Amino acid sequence: MAKYAIGLDNGGTVIKAAIFDEEGKEIAHFSKQTPIFTPKSGYTERDMEDLWQNNCLCVKGALEKSGIDPKDIVGVAVCGHGKGLYLWGKDGKPAYNGIVSTDSRAWKYPEKWEKDGTWEKLYPKVCQKFMACQQVSLLAWMKEYEKEVYDNIEWVFSVKDYIRFRLTEEAYSEATDISGSGLMDIKNVTFDKELLKELGIEEVYDKLAPIKYSYELCGRITEEAAALTGLLPGTAVAGGMFDIDACAIGMNVTTPDELCTIAGTWSINEFISKTPVTDGSIAMNSLYAIPGYYLIEECSATSAGNLEWYLSQCMDKTQYEGKSIYDEVNELVSSVSPEESNVYFLPFFYGSNAHPLGKGAFIGLTMYHTKAHMLRAIYEGVVYSHKTHIDKLLAARERPRAIRMAGGATNSKIWVQMFADVLGLPVETVTVKEIGAFGCAMAAFVAAGKYKDYTEAAGKMVCISDTVYPNDEMHKIYQEKYKVYRKISDALDTVWSEFQV
Repeated sequence: MAKYAIGLDNGGTVIKAAIFDEEGKEIAHFSKQTPIFTPKSGYTERDMEDLWQNNCLCVKGALEKSGIDPKDIVGVAVCGHGKGLYLWGKDGKPAYNGIVSTDSRAWKYPEKWEKDGTWEKLYPKVCQKFMACQQVSLLAWMKEYEKEVYDNIEWVFSVKDYIRFRLTEEAYSEATDISGSGLMDIKNVTFDKELLKELGIEEVYDKLAPIKYSYELCGRITEEAAALTGLLPGTAVAGGMFDIDACAIGMNVTTPDELCTIAGTWSINEFISKTPVTDGSIAMNSLYAIPGYYLIEECSATSAGNLEWYLSQCMDKTQYEGKSIYDEVNELVSSVSPEESNVYFLPFFYGSNAHPLGKGAFIGLTMYHTKAHMLRAIYEGVVYSHKTHIDKLLAARERPRAIRMAGGATNSKIWVQMFADVLGLPVETVTVKEIGAFGCAMAAFVAAGKYKDYTEAAGKMVCISDTVYPNDEMHKIYQEKYKVYRKISDALDTVWSEFQV
Protein backbone atom coordinates (compact mmCIF):
# COMPACT_ATOMS: atom_id res chain seq x y z
CA MET A 1 0.00 0.00 0.00
CA ALA A 2 1.44 3.40 -1.04
CA LYS A 3 2.14 5.89 1.72
CA TYR A 4 2.21 9.67 1.56
CA ALA A 5 3.47 12.69 3.48
CA ILE A 6 2.17 16.25 3.67
CA GLY A 7 4.40 19.30 3.55
CA LEU A 8 2.89 22.56 4.76
CA ASP A 9 4.72 25.71 3.67
CA ASN A 10 4.03 29.08 5.32
CA GLY A 11 5.67 31.73 3.20
CA GLY A 12 5.54 35.47 3.71
CA THR A 13 2.25 35.79 1.82
CA VAL A 14 1.00 32.37 0.72
CA ILE A 15 0.29 29.09 2.54
CA LYS A 16 0.75 25.89 0.53
CA ALA A 17 -0.03 22.30 1.44
CA ALA A 18 1.23 19.55 -0.85
CA ILE A 19 1.03 15.76 -0.71
CA PHE A 20 3.92 13.64 -2.00
CA ASP A 21 4.46 9.94 -2.45
CA GLU A 22 7.59 8.04 -1.44
CA GLU A 23 9.24 8.62 -4.83
CA GLY A 24 8.84 12.41 -4.70
CA LYS A 25 5.82 12.72 -6.98
CA GLU A 26 3.45 15.52 -6.08
CA ILE A 27 -0.07 14.12 -5.79
CA ALA A 28 -2.00 17.29 -4.99
CA HIS A 29 -1.55 20.74 -3.58
CA PHE A 30 -3.73 23.53 -2.27
CA SER A 31 -2.80 27.13 -1.51
CA LYS A 32 -4.30 30.20 0.07
CA GLN A 33 -3.10 33.77 0.36
CA THR A 34 -3.09 35.37 3.81
CA PRO A 35 -3.72 39.11 4.13
CA ILE A 36 -0.76 41.23 5.21
CA PHE A 37 -1.44 44.32 7.29
CA THR A 38 0.81 47.37 7.09
CA PRO A 39 -0.42 49.61 9.93
CA LYS A 40 2.70 51.75 9.55
CA SER A 41 5.53 52.03 7.09
CA GLY A 42 7.98 49.21 7.79
CA TYR A 43 5.37 47.06 9.57
CA THR A 44 4.14 43.77 8.06
CA GLU A 45 1.73 41.72 10.16
CA ARG A 46 -0.99 39.10 9.84
CA ASP A 47 -3.72 37.71 12.05
CA MET A 48 -2.46 34.56 13.77
CA GLU A 49 -5.87 32.92 14.18
CA ASP A 50 -6.69 33.56 10.52
CA LEU A 51 -3.29 32.09 9.62
CA TRP A 52 -4.05 28.91 11.59
CA GLN A 53 -7.47 28.47 10.02
CA ASN A 54 -6.01 28.94 6.54
CA ASN A 55 -3.36 26.29 7.21
CA CYS A 56 -6.14 23.88 8.12
CA LEU A 57 -8.06 24.78 4.95
CA CYS A 58 -4.98 24.10 2.84
CA VAL A 59 -4.37 20.66 4.36
CA LYS A 60 -8.04 19.77 3.98
CA GLY A 61 -8.12 21.09 0.42
CA ALA A 62 -5.04 19.09 -0.62
CA LEU A 63 -6.47 15.92 0.94
CA GLU A 64 -9.79 16.35 -0.83
CA LYS A 65 -8.11 17.00 -4.19
CA SER A 66 -5.87 13.96 -3.81
CA GLY A 67 -8.59 11.47 -2.94
CA ILE A 68 -6.12 9.78 -0.59
CA ASP A 69 -7.41 8.03 2.50
CA PRO A 70 -6.06 9.94 5.54
CA LYS A 71 -4.90 6.65 7.06
CA ASP A 72 -2.26 6.47 4.30
CA ILE A 73 -0.68 9.76 5.43
CA VAL A 74 2.36 8.73 7.49
CA GLY A 75 3.22 12.20 8.69
CA VAL A 76 3.13 15.96 8.37
CA ALA A 77 5.86 18.57 8.63
CA VAL A 78 5.68 22.35 8.46
CA CYS A 79 8.15 24.88 7.13
CA GLY A 80 7.88 28.63 7.01
CA HIS A 81 9.66 31.90 6.57
CA GLY A 82 12.39 32.38 9.13
CA LYS A 83 12.75 35.32 11.46
CA GLY A 84 9.62 37.34 12.22
CA LEU A 85 7.77 36.79 15.50
CA TYR A 86 4.67 34.80 16.46
CA LEU A 87 3.79 35.10 20.15
CA TRP A 88 1.50 32.80 22.14
CA GLY A 89 0.00 34.37 25.25
CA LYS A 90 -0.44 33.13 28.79
CA ASP A 91 -4.19 33.49 28.22
CA GLY A 92 -4.12 30.67 25.66
CA LYS A 93 -4.44 32.94 22.61
CA PRO A 94 -2.13 34.69 20.18
CA ALA A 95 -0.56 37.56 22.08
CA TYR A 96 -0.14 39.89 19.09
CA ASN A 97 -0.44 39.82 15.33
CA GLY A 98 2.16 37.61 13.65
CA ILE A 99 5.10 39.73 12.51
CA VAL A 100 6.41 38.70 9.10
CA SER A 101 10.08 38.53 8.10
CA THR A 102 9.75 41.61 5.88
CA ASP A 103 9.08 43.81 8.94
CA SER A 104 11.66 46.51 9.67
CA ARG A 105 10.20 48.30 12.72
CA ALA A 106 13.05 47.13 14.98
CA TRP A 107 15.83 48.45 12.75
CA LYS A 108 17.40 50.58 15.50
CA TYR A 109 18.34 47.63 17.74
CA PRO A 110 20.87 45.93 15.43
CA GLU A 111 22.34 49.37 14.76
CA LYS A 112 22.57 50.11 18.49
CA TRP A 113 24.08 46.70 19.34
CA GLU A 114 26.72 47.14 16.67
CA LYS A 115 27.65 50.63 17.78
CA ASP A 116 27.85 49.84 21.50
CA GLY A 117 29.90 46.66 21.03
CA THR A 118 27.19 44.20 22.07
CA TRP A 119 27.16 42.45 18.72
CA GLU A 120 30.94 42.04 18.65
CA LYS A 121 30.87 40.61 22.17
CA LEU A 122 28.12 38.10 21.37
CA TYR A 123 29.21 37.17 17.85
CA PRO A 124 31.26 34.11 18.92
CA LYS A 125 28.00 32.63 20.22
CA VAL A 126 25.38 33.79 17.70
CA CYS A 127 27.70 33.66 14.62
CA GLN A 128 25.42 36.00 12.68
CA LYS A 129 24.72 39.65 12.11
CA PHE A 130 21.67 40.95 13.93
CA MET A 131 18.77 41.94 11.66
CA ALA A 132 15.68 44.05 12.29
CA CYS A 133 13.36 41.16 11.40
CA GLN A 134 14.91 38.63 13.79
CA GLN A 135 13.15 37.57 16.98
CA VAL A 136 15.97 39.14 19.03
CA SER A 137 15.30 42.62 17.63
CA LEU A 138 11.52 42.31 17.61
CA LEU A 139 11.45 41.15 21.22
CA ALA A 140 13.58 44.13 22.24
CA TRP A 141 11.12 46.36 20.39
CA MET A 142 8.17 44.59 22.05
CA LYS A 143 9.66 45.13 25.51
CA GLU A 144 10.12 48.84 24.85
CA TYR A 145 6.90 49.65 22.99
CA GLU A 146 4.38 46.87 23.84
CA LYS A 147 5.29 45.97 27.43
CA GLU A 148 1.85 44.56 28.21
CA VAL A 149 2.17 42.14 25.30
CA TYR A 150 5.75 41.30 26.28
CA ASP A 151 4.68 40.44 29.83
CA ASN A 152 1.88 38.18 28.54
CA ILE A 153 4.19 35.94 26.45
CA GLU A 154 4.04 32.23 27.17
CA TRP A 155 5.91 31.02 24.06
CA VAL A 156 8.12 32.71 21.49
CA PHE A 157 7.56 31.03 18.12
CA SER A 158 8.60 31.24 14.51
CA VAL A 159 5.68 30.86 12.12
CA LYS A 160 6.08 27.14 11.51
CA ASP A 161 6.66 26.34 15.19
CA TYR A 162 3.41 28.19 15.92
CA ILE A 163 1.46 26.19 13.34
CA ARG A 164 2.96 22.93 14.59
CA PHE A 165 1.95 23.95 18.14
CA ARG A 166 -1.64 24.40 16.99
CA LEU A 167 -1.58 21.00 15.27
CA THR A 168 -0.21 19.15 18.31
CA GLU A 169 -0.57 21.40 21.38
CA GLU A 170 3.11 20.68 22.08
CA ALA A 171 5.62 23.56 22.12
CA TYR A 172 9.07 23.14 20.58
CA SER A 173 11.72 25.35 18.98
CA GLU A 174 13.03 23.58 15.89
CA ALA A 175 16.79 23.99 15.44
CA THR A 176 17.05 25.42 11.91
CA ASP A 177 14.63 28.26 12.66
CA ILE A 178 15.60 29.17 16.19
CA SER A 179 19.32 29.15 15.34
CA GLY A 180 18.66 32.11 13.02
CA SER A 181 16.80 34.11 15.66
CA GLY A 182 19.78 35.80 17.36
CA LEU A 183 18.62 34.24 20.65
CA MET A 184 20.85 31.18 20.66
CA ASP A 185 24.40 29.95 21.15
CA ILE A 186 24.44 27.99 17.92
CA LYS A 187 27.79 26.25 18.44
CA ASN A 188 26.48 24.62 21.60
CA VAL A 189 22.87 24.32 20.33
CA THR A 190 21.48 25.93 23.46
CA PHE A 191 19.76 29.01 24.80
CA ASP A 192 22.00 31.21 26.91
CA LYS A 193 20.75 33.36 29.79
CA GLU A 194 23.83 35.57 29.76
CA LEU A 195 23.44 36.23 26.04
CA LEU A 196 19.82 37.31 26.54
CA LYS A 197 20.81 39.48 29.51
CA GLU A 198 23.37 41.34 27.38
CA LEU A 199 20.55 42.09 24.93
CA GLY A 200 18.22 43.32 27.67
CA ILE A 201 15.60 40.60 27.17
CA GLU A 202 16.57 38.04 29.80
CA GLU A 203 12.88 37.46 30.66
CA VAL A 204 12.54 35.63 27.33
CA TYR A 205 14.65 32.66 28.47
CA ASP A 206 11.71 30.83 30.04
CA LYS A 207 9.54 31.53 26.98
CA LEU A 208 11.78 29.58 24.60
CA ALA A 209 10.48 26.06 24.00
CA PRO A 210 12.78 22.98 24.04
CA ILE A 211 14.90 22.51 20.90
CA LYS A 212 14.16 19.69 18.45
CA TYR A 213 15.61 18.73 15.06
CA SER A 214 13.63 18.86 11.84
CA TYR A 215 13.17 15.11 11.43
CA GLU A 216 12.27 14.41 15.06
CA LEU A 217 8.74 13.57 16.17
CA CYS A 218 7.26 16.69 17.77
CA GLY A 219 3.76 15.52 18.62
CA ARG A 220 0.67 14.16 16.92
CA ILE A 221 -2.44 15.64 15.37
CA THR A 222 -4.98 16.47 18.08
CA GLU A 223 -8.72 15.77 17.88
CA GLU A 224 -9.38 19.47 17.28
CA ALA A 225 -6.77 19.74 14.51
CA ALA A 226 -8.06 16.52 12.93
CA ALA A 227 -11.57 17.95 12.70
CA LEU A 228 -10.23 21.08 10.96
CA THR A 229 -7.76 19.42 8.58
CA GLY A 230 -9.29 16.05 7.70
CA LEU A 231 -6.23 14.22 9.05
CA LEU A 232 -6.58 11.36 11.48
CA PRO A 233 -6.01 12.08 15.17
CA GLY A 234 -2.61 10.75 16.14
CA THR A 235 -0.96 11.38 12.75
CA ALA A 236 2.75 12.04 13.35
CA VAL A 237 4.06 15.61 13.09
CA ALA A 238 7.78 16.11 12.49
CA GLY A 239 9.76 19.15 13.56
CA GLY A 240 9.80 20.70 10.12
CA MET A 241 12.26 23.45 9.24
CA PHE A 242 13.05 26.96 8.12
CA ASP A 243 11.78 27.20 4.54
CA ILE A 244 15.24 27.86 3.13
CA ASP A 245 16.44 24.60 4.67
CA ALA A 246 13.39 22.84 3.25
CA CYS A 247 14.18 24.20 -0.21
CA ALA A 248 17.82 23.16 0.09
CA ILE A 249 16.84 19.65 1.22
CA GLY A 250 14.35 19.54 -1.65
CA MET A 251 17.19 20.43 -4.05
CA ASN A 252 19.43 17.64 -2.69
CA VAL A 253 21.86 20.01 -1.00
CA THR A 254 23.41 17.34 1.20
CA THR A 255 27.15 18.07 0.84
CA PRO A 256 29.29 21.25 0.91
CA ASP A 257 29.81 20.99 -2.87
CA GLU A 258 26.43 22.49 -3.75
CA LEU A 259 25.43 26.16 -3.66
CA CYS A 260 21.81 27.16 -4.07
CA THR A 261 19.73 30.28 -4.54
CA ILE A 262 16.03 30.78 -3.83
CA ALA A 263 14.22 33.62 -5.58
CA GLY A 264 10.95 34.23 -3.75
CA THR A 265 9.96 37.14 -1.52
CA TRP A 266 13.46 36.82 -0.11
CA SER A 267 16.74 36.50 -1.93
CA ILE A 268 18.19 33.42 -0.25
CA ASN A 269 21.69 32.25 -1.18
CA GLU A 270 23.39 29.45 0.74
CA PHE A 271 25.66 26.46 1.07
CA ILE A 272 26.42 24.06 3.91
CA SER A 273 29.64 23.59 5.81
CA LYS A 274 31.03 21.57 8.70
CA THR A 275 32.19 24.83 10.28
CA PRO A 276 30.61 28.30 10.43
CA VAL A 277 32.20 31.24 8.62
CA THR A 278 33.09 33.52 11.52
CA ASP A 279 35.28 36.21 9.99
CA GLY A 280 32.30 38.56 9.75
CA SER A 281 32.11 38.39 5.95
CA ILE A 282 28.87 36.36 5.92
CA ALA A 283 25.58 37.62 7.33
CA MET A 284 24.20 34.39 8.76
CA ASN A 285 25.38 31.05 10.09
CA SER A 286 22.61 28.80 11.36
CA LEU A 287 22.09 25.11 12.03
CA TYR A 288 21.24 23.05 8.95
CA ALA A 289 18.58 20.36 8.81
CA ILE A 290 21.33 17.72 8.59
CA PRO A 291 23.06 17.51 12.00
CA GLY A 292 26.75 18.35 11.92
CA TYR A 293 26.34 21.02 9.23
CA TYR A 294 25.90 24.76 9.37
CA LEU A 295 23.88 26.65 6.78
CA ILE A 296 26.00 29.54 5.49
CA GLU A 297 23.52 32.12 4.28
CA GLU A 298 23.40 35.52 2.61
CA CYS A 299 19.87 36.87 2.34
CA SER A 300 17.58 39.89 2.11
CA ALA A 301 13.96 40.59 1.20
CA THR A 302 14.99 41.80 -2.26
CA SER A 303 13.88 39.12 -4.68
CA ALA A 304 10.91 38.16 -6.85
CA GLY A 305 8.35 39.61 -4.44
CA ASN A 306 9.18 43.00 -5.96
CA LEU A 307 7.61 41.85 -9.22
CA GLU A 308 4.37 40.98 -7.41
CA TRP A 309 4.14 44.55 -6.11
CA TYR A 310 4.53 45.91 -9.62
CA LEU A 311 1.92 43.54 -11.04
CA SER A 312 -0.62 44.43 -8.36
CA GLN A 313 -0.05 48.19 -8.60
CA CYS A 314 0.79 48.80 -12.25
CA MET A 315 -0.80 46.07 -14.37
CA ASP A 316 -4.45 45.10 -14.78
CA LYS A 317 -4.65 41.32 -14.54
CA THR A 318 -8.17 41.32 -16.00
CA GLN A 319 -6.71 42.30 -19.39
CA TYR A 320 -5.05 38.90 -19.72
CA GLU A 321 -8.03 36.57 -19.49
CA GLY A 322 -7.14 33.28 -21.12
CA LYS A 323 -3.46 34.11 -20.87
CA SER A 324 -1.14 34.18 -17.89
CA ILE A 325 0.01 37.64 -16.87
CA TYR A 326 3.42 36.08 -16.26
CA ASP A 327 3.60 34.99 -19.90
CA GLU A 328 2.85 38.58 -20.88
CA VAL A 329 5.58 39.83 -18.52
CA ASN A 330 8.13 37.42 -19.99
CA GLU A 331 7.25 38.56 -23.51
CA LEU A 332 7.66 42.20 -22.50
CA VAL A 333 11.01 41.53 -20.84
CA SER A 334 12.20 39.60 -23.90
CA SER A 335 11.20 42.47 -26.18
CA VAL A 336 14.01 44.66 -24.79
CA SER A 337 17.62 43.54 -24.97
CA PRO A 338 19.88 44.18 -21.94
CA GLU A 339 22.25 46.41 -23.91
CA GLU A 340 19.31 48.58 -25.06
CA SER A 341 17.89 49.18 -21.58
CA ASN A 342 19.51 51.75 -19.31
CA VAL A 343 16.81 51.69 -16.64
CA TYR A 344 17.91 50.33 -13.26
CA PHE A 345 15.80 49.07 -10.37
CA LEU A 346 16.70 48.70 -6.70
CA PRO A 347 14.56 45.77 -5.44
CA PHE A 348 14.11 47.23 -1.97
CA PHE A 349 10.31 47.36 -1.63
CA TYR A 350 10.42 44.90 1.29
CA GLY A 351 13.92 45.58 2.58
CA SER A 352 17.46 46.28 1.45
CA ASN A 353 20.79 44.47 1.40
CA ALA A 354 22.63 47.76 1.05
CA HIS A 355 21.25 50.06 3.77
CA PRO A 356 18.82 49.31 6.63
CA LEU A 357 16.51 52.11 5.47
CA GLY A 358 16.90 51.52 1.72
CA LYS A 359 13.78 51.88 -0.42
CA GLY A 360 12.76 50.57 -3.83
CA ALA A 361 13.60 52.82 -6.78
CA PHE A 362 13.63 53.03 -10.56
CA ILE A 363 16.60 55.01 -11.86
CA GLY A 364 16.99 56.43 -15.36
CA LEU A 365 13.37 56.63 -16.52
CA THR A 366 12.52 59.03 -19.33
CA MET A 367 9.51 59.61 -21.57
CA TYR A 368 11.00 57.09 -23.99
CA HIS A 369 10.81 54.17 -21.61
CA THR A 370 7.92 51.72 -21.49
CA LYS A 371 6.47 49.09 -19.22
CA ALA A 372 8.80 46.59 -20.91
CA HIS A 373 11.87 48.56 -19.80
CA MET A 374 10.57 48.73 -16.21
CA LEU A 375 9.85 45.00 -16.09
CA ARG A 376 13.29 44.17 -17.49
CA ALA A 377 14.80 46.47 -14.87
CA ILE A 378 12.93 44.55 -12.14
CA TYR A 379 14.16 41.20 -13.46
CA GLU A 380 17.73 42.47 -13.69
CA GLY A 381 17.65 44.26 -10.32
CA VAL A 382 16.51 41.10 -8.55
CA VAL A 383 19.34 39.09 -10.13
CA TYR A 384 21.89 41.79 -9.27
CA SER A 385 20.75 41.65 -5.65
CA HIS A 386 21.26 37.87 -5.63
CA LYS A 387 24.70 38.39 -7.18
CA THR A 388 25.64 40.77 -4.36
CA HIS A 389 25.00 37.96 -1.88
CA ILE A 390 26.46 35.16 -3.96
CA ASP A 391 29.72 37.05 -4.48
CA LYS A 392 30.12 37.16 -0.69
CA LEU A 393 29.53 33.42 -0.45
CA LEU A 394 32.01 32.68 -3.25
CA ALA A 395 34.67 34.65 -1.38
CA ALA A 396 34.35 32.08 1.42
CA ARG A 397 34.35 28.90 -0.66
CA GLU A 398 35.33 27.35 -4.00
CA ARG A 399 33.30 28.18 -7.08
CA PRO A 400 30.65 25.47 -7.60
CA ARG A 401 30.12 23.46 -10.77
CA ALA A 402 26.59 24.94 -10.97
CA ILE A 403 24.04 26.77 -8.86
CA ARG A 404 20.78 25.09 -7.92
CA MET A 405 17.78 27.39 -8.02
CA ALA A 406 14.27 27.35 -6.60
CA GLY A 407 11.50 29.88 -6.01
CA GLY A 408 8.93 31.66 -8.12
CA ALA A 409 11.50 33.02 -10.57
CA THR A 410 12.21 29.48 -11.82
CA ASN A 411 8.81 29.53 -13.56
CA SER A 412 10.28 32.03 -16.03
CA LYS A 413 12.79 30.62 -18.53
CA ILE A 414 14.05 34.09 -19.38
CA TRP A 415 14.65 34.87 -15.69
CA VAL A 416 16.55 31.61 -15.10
CA GLN A 417 18.67 32.35 -18.18
CA MET A 418 19.33 35.83 -16.79
CA PHE A 419 20.57 34.31 -13.52
CA ALA A 420 22.97 32.11 -15.48
CA ASP A 421 24.15 35.02 -17.63
CA VAL A 422 24.65 37.47 -14.76
CA LEU A 423 26.35 34.96 -12.46
CA GLY A 424 28.38 33.32 -15.22
CA LEU A 425 27.47 29.89 -13.86
CA PRO A 426 25.21 27.06 -15.03
CA VAL A 427 21.85 26.98 -13.23
CA GLU A 428 20.01 23.79 -12.28
CA THR A 429 16.38 23.66 -11.21
CA VAL A 430 14.33 20.81 -9.80
CA THR A 431 11.16 19.34 -11.27
CA VAL A 432 9.08 19.86 -8.11
CA LYS A 433 7.37 23.24 -7.97
CA GLU A 434 6.31 23.31 -4.31
CA ILE A 435 9.89 22.89 -3.17
CA GLY A 436 9.45 24.03 0.44
CA ALA A 437 6.54 21.65 1.02
CA PHE A 438 8.59 18.95 -0.72
CA GLY A 439 11.47 19.33 1.74
CA CYS A 440 8.96 19.10 4.59
CA ALA A 441 7.47 15.91 3.15
CA MET A 442 10.99 14.45 3.12
CA ALA A 443 11.30 15.33 6.82
CA ALA A 444 7.99 13.57 7.51
CA PHE A 445 9.17 10.44 5.67
CA VAL A 446 12.44 10.42 7.65
CA ALA A 447 10.53 10.88 10.92
CA ALA A 448 8.24 8.00 9.93
CA GLY A 449 11.24 5.74 9.27
CA LYS A 450 10.67 5.39 5.53
CA TYR A 451 14.16 6.79 4.92
CA LYS A 452 17.03 6.70 7.39
CA ASP A 453 18.14 10.28 6.68
CA TYR A 454 17.87 13.19 4.22
CA THR A 455 20.66 11.88 2.02
CA GLU A 456 18.75 8.67 1.35
CA ALA A 457 15.45 10.54 0.95
CA ALA A 458 16.97 13.00 -1.54
CA GLY A 459 18.53 10.17 -3.52
CA LYS A 460 15.12 8.53 -3.92
CA MET A 461 12.89 11.58 -4.27
CA VAL A 462 14.77 14.51 -5.90
CA CYS A 463 15.02 14.92 -9.68
CA ILE A 464 17.23 17.70 -11.09
CA SER A 465 15.97 19.22 -14.35
CA ASP A 466 18.00 20.29 -17.39
CA THR A 467 20.89 22.69 -16.82
CA VAL A 468 20.75 26.26 -18.18
CA TYR A 469 24.18 27.48 -19.32
CA PRO A 470 25.39 31.11 -19.38
CA ASN A 471 25.85 33.03 -22.61
CA ASP A 472 29.37 34.50 -22.59
CA GLU A 473 28.42 37.64 -24.53
CA MET A 474 25.47 38.35 -22.24
CA HIS A 475 27.69 37.75 -19.21
CA LYS A 476 30.06 40.50 -20.37
CA ILE A 477 27.17 42.93 -20.87
CA TYR A 478 25.68 42.17 -17.48
CA GLN A 479 29.05 42.55 -15.76
CA GLU A 480 29.20 46.17 -16.94
CA LYS A 481 25.56 46.80 -16.00
CA TYR A 482 26.11 45.33 -12.56
CA LYS A 483 28.91 47.84 -11.94
CA VAL A 484 26.45 50.67 -12.67
CA TYR A 485 23.82 49.05 -10.41
CA ARG A 486 26.31 48.99 -7.53
CA LYS A 487 27.30 52.63 -8.11
CA ILE A 488 23.64 53.67 -7.99
CA SER A 489 23.02 51.68 -4.83
CA ASP A 490 26.13 53.07 -3.14
CA ALA A 491 25.20 56.65 -4.09
CA LEU A 492 21.68 56.35 -2.66
CA ASP A 493 23.04 54.92 0.59
CA THR A 494 23.97 58.51 1.43
CA VAL A 495 20.33 59.70 1.48
CA TRP A 496 18.26 56.87 2.97
CA SER A 497 18.76 58.16 6.52
CA GLU A 498 16.77 61.24 5.48
CA PHE A 499 13.68 59.04 4.94
CA GLN A 500 11.31 58.14 7.77
CA VAL A 501 10.86 54.38 8.42
